Amino acid sequence: MNKLADSKRREMAEKIRVGIVGATITQGGSGWGASAHVPALKALPNYELKAVCTAHEATAEAAKRMFNTELAFHDMKDMAAHPDIDLIAVVVRVPGHAALVEAAENAGKDVFCEWPLAANLAEAQQLNNLARQKGVRTLVGLQGRSDPTLLYARELIQQGYVGEILSANLRQFVGNQIEQGPGRSWQGRRSAGANTLTIVGGHDLDSLCFLAGEFALVSARIKTMVSEWRNTETGEAFAVDAPDNIVVAGDLVNGASVSAHFASVPINPSEGSRLEIYGRKGALVITAPGLLNMGPNTLLGGHAGETMTEMTVPDRFKLVPDATTGGLPLNVAQAYTRFADARATGRDFDPGFEAAVTRHKLIDAIERSAAEGRSVSLV
Repeated sequence: MNKLADSKRREMAEKIRVGIVGATITQGGSGWGASAHVPALKALPNYELKAVCTAHEATAEAAKRMFNTELAFHDMKDMAAHPDIDLIAVVVRVPGHAALVEAAENAGKDVFCEWPLAANLAEAQQLNNLARQKGVRTLVGLQGRSDPTLLYARELIQQGYVGEILSANLRQFVGNQIEQGPGRSWQGRRSAGANTLTIVGGHDLDSLCFLAGEFALVSARIKTMVSEWRNTETGEAFAVDAPDNIVVAGDLVNGASVSAHFASVPINPSEGSRLEIYGRKGALVITAPGLLNMGPNTLLGGHAGETMTEMTVPDRFKLVPDATTGGLPLNVAQAYTRFADARATGRDFDPGFEAAVTRHKLIDAIERSAAEGRSVSLV
């Protein structure tokens, strides 16, 4: 019995103990922390969901009971200082990311911050610099890089399936909820950093770059076509300046010519993403019912003279236990699994905050290009 107990203690000691800030349960439903991160962590044998942190003691205790965690906090600094927590997941509104991530970094904790990392490029760079100074490991919630279909497509491209990449096209139209409750109205402010460009565009552009390469030059147009939303509680209209139509054209470092259109539309959105990559030898097309980072993705491929056909993703690209919940938790669990492996072997993890800064630089270049009416170089 003693040997079994010692083995169990060693197993628990090797687990990565996680504290989540933002896993709040509300009457209107659960947010990304509760619906994606919690079930992902619960499915992984090398993680332990140790603590939850929300803004109020009552909600923290409610989340503790709901998710069966050992600890609950309503002050992030207290959770960051606790010795039994190895990794802090920041899953709150984008304007709150910087202060919470800084608290975790200053406490020497590894950090998983959802995307966007920060409200702007300058904040993202500061968080990345602090992580380097403190020597902490980081993850950013660009889960497309952990999606089984995208991992397989990347391998195919690296093995020469399409040959030299010549061009790529990306498209995503989502619904624009022009009637918003107080809990969502903040997203109408462009300065808050959570809008069609940063979230829809940020995730899907990252998937494009993950597969085809980074941008060398970008030219963009940004518009706010729906400039007024309505408060669902008061019925009053209020102005918004968050962009809802983004058109991007550019060249990749490898010379390929690319284009992308992201939009939030109020009537009959197509919702799905479509990424097309064309090379000298073949082509790949990836489609998803929503964002590429969330899946489930479908991969089509073909060479010259062949009909594009659906390709089966090998099982080796699914890194999580079979019992892992599909949908929202799947790629989050994939990311956590990849991070645990990198952490155990001492390797750098991608995407961390360094990758987040790269993506924020692209978004910043897109914004400058649209504002100044010129192409912007990223190299």
